[in-house]
Amino acid sequence: MKKMAIIGAGSMAEALISGILENGLIDRKNVWVTNNSNQERLNDLENRYGVVGTYDLNALFSGADIVMLAMKPKDAASAIDYICDHLRGDMLIVSVLAGVSTESIEALAGKPLSIARAMPNTSAAVGKSATAIAVNGRVSEEQLETARQLFGTVGLAEFVEEVQLDAVTGLSGSGPAYIYYLIETMEKSAVEIGLEKEMAKQLIVQTLIGAAEMVKNSSKSPEQLRREVTSPGGTTEAGIRVLEENGVQKAFISCIKAAAAQSKRMGDALCSQLQVGKR
Repeated sequence: MKKMAIIGAGSMAEALISGILENGLIDRKNVWVTNNSNQERLNDLENRYGVVGTYDLNALFSGADIVMLAMKPKDAASAIDYICDHLRGDMLIVSVLAGVSTESIEALAGKPLSIARAMPNTSAAVGKSATAIAVNGRVSEEQLETARQLFGTVGLAEFVEEVQLDAVTGLSGSGPAYIYYLIETMEKSAVEIGLEKEMAKQLIVQTLIGAAEMVKNSSKSPEQLRREVTSPGGTTEAGIRVLEENGVQKAFISCIKAAAAQSKRMGDALCSQLQVGKR
C-alpha cells in the first residue's frame, strides 16, 4: 500500500489509524487525514500518530491509492460532493458509513468506483473489532486483499454480501453498546446485593471474557454451555428463570432487529434523497 487519504477524523478513523500503524501496514507519513473544519483535532492526530493532517485536497489525494470515507453518515452527501473531483477509478474507496450503500456512494460521486463498504465496531480502538466487509463488482483481487488487511489490523474481518450489512450493523456494529448495557445492569445489581462497585466490575468483566473464550474455543453451542452450568434447583436456574419470565431473550432479539431496521431506513432515506436530486 502506498498512501491512504482519510475523510473524517473521529473515533473510528483514529482506531483504524492506530491499528494500521501498529501493524506497519502503511508508513505514517503516507497516512493523510482531513475533516470538515476541526484543525485542533487534526493537530492532535498529527502529534499522537505522526500522520499528516491537511485541508489541501490536491495534496491529500496526490498519489493516494486508498480513500477512506469515515465522516458521519449524515454528512456523506456534502462530503463526497466536495471531494468527488479527486476520486479516481483506480482508487480503492473504503467506506465505514453505516447505512450508505456502494451504489449510493457511486451516485454521489457521479462516477464508477471500486468500493469496499465495511461495518467495524468501536472495539477497533482496542484491536478487537468484528468487521464485516462487502465489495462492489469493480474491486480487484488485490484491492480485496487490501481491504482484508486494513480491517484485520483492528480485529476479525469477514466478507459478506452487501445486503447482509444492515443485519451486521444491528448485530455487531451496535453490539458493543448492548454488552455495555449488560455490564451496567450487572454493576447496579452487584451494588444492590452488597458488593463494592469496583470489585464487582472486575468480576463482571472477567466473567464476560471467560464466557466469550469458552464460546470461541468450545465445539459446544452457547445453549449447551448454558445448560451445563444450570443445575436443577441451583442458583443459576433461579436467575435464568427470572430472565425468561421477563422476556429478556425476546427483548434482545427485538433490540437487534430494531437496530438493523434503522440501518436500512438510513440507507433508504439517502437513496430517496438521491432520487429527488436526479429529478
